[in-house]
Amino acid sequence: MTPVELSRTVLRAVRRAVDGGELDVVVPGQVKVVPPGPGGCGDYATNVALQLARPAGQPPLRVAEILRQRLAESDGVGDVVVTGPGFLNISLRGSGDALVREILRLGQRYGHADRPTGQLVQLHAPHEVRAVVVMDAVSRILRSQGALVRTSCVSRPEPAWTDILGVEVDAYGTPEAPEPAPARLDVNVRPVPAPAGPGSLDPTSLGRDAARWALLHPAPHDRPRITADHLVQRESNPLFRVRYAHARTRALSRNAADLGFHAEPGDETAVQEETAVQETAVPETVVQHTAPLRSLLADHPRVLQAAAAHHAPDRLARHLVTVADAVLPFLAVVLPRGAEKPSAAHRARLALAEAAGAVLAGGLSLLGIDAPEHL
Repeated sequence: MTPVELSRTVLRAVRRAVDGGELDVVVPGQVKVVPPGPGGCGDYATNVALQLARPAGQPPLRVAEILRQRLAESDGVGDVVVTGPGFLNISLRGSGDALVREILRLGQRYGHADRPTGQLVQLHAPHEVRAVVVMDAVSRILRSQGALVRTSCVSRPEPAWTDILGVEVDAYGTPEAPEPAPARLDVNVRPVPAPAGPGSLDPTSLGRDAARWALLHPAPHDRPRITADHLVQRESNPLFRVRYAHARTRALSRNAADLGFHAEPGDETAVQEETAVQETAVPETVVQHTAPLRSLLADHPRVLQAAAAHHAPDRLARHLVTVADAVLPFLAVVLPRGAEKPSAAHRARLALAEAAGAVLAGGLSLLGIDAPEHL
């Protein structure tokens, strides 16, 4: 069950409670579900009970208990726990299996819209390297969410911007006043410019991948640092961590093939029950990192939607760093160790690792950055 599907499930629970006379409220148009915060549990959490308490004229905990019972009856929901002042913490039944299968089925298109939205977005940028690169990334993300995008720049971009940085611009010159169109959105892309002038490093000197990351990773209102630090292959470099995490997932797949097994998504509960009876104890790292990693992967579609809505590729870049930091410790325990034989647990861990690799590769692609299989 995806976050969008779970949100609809929560709305149906609210509607059933209203229809049953337990709540007297207007059913909201949408409900937000997010990974649990401190003190939470399960796969997702929602504060819908807190939002409805005042309109319903009931204490938040009472509203939460009503919705908890309704949600527990829903298909795909394994358990619902109320925490704090009335947060609903939802555990999905077989969530890991469904999520990983969905990611592996869609590959790098996981999180993309399945059909055009009909919206036309006209992006326009000044003749400045960061603005043009940000516009290019925004157009890629918007297209992934089903929008039709056209880009323009005040004047023709420098040849190095197109040849080295890989930007594509549809038109040049000052755009004419837009004609009224209900499905058209005109956006001026104007991030804080990259440093220029004597003593400043030309972004193109970093090459396509490092330069684009240097220009896209900072928030639009922050001035980017254009330094050779973006080229170093060490943990202090976020771009290296993201690309290295992806390359490691690909290496694990090759190593698993050499050992005679492949990825096979499995229900997390069943995997834990199996590994509990193995002679070799389940490494603590598996327990510590599996749930947070799954939550981050499940959150990927929402991150893409937010990056598109706010025209902010930096949100995607930071999300990829978070995914990489979650997956790297987990990768060390994916393959069998010593005399261990490949089991369902190893196949399920490999499937989760491959799903993380697909998210990292897909995200980098939307930023216009290569995701090498060897690093």
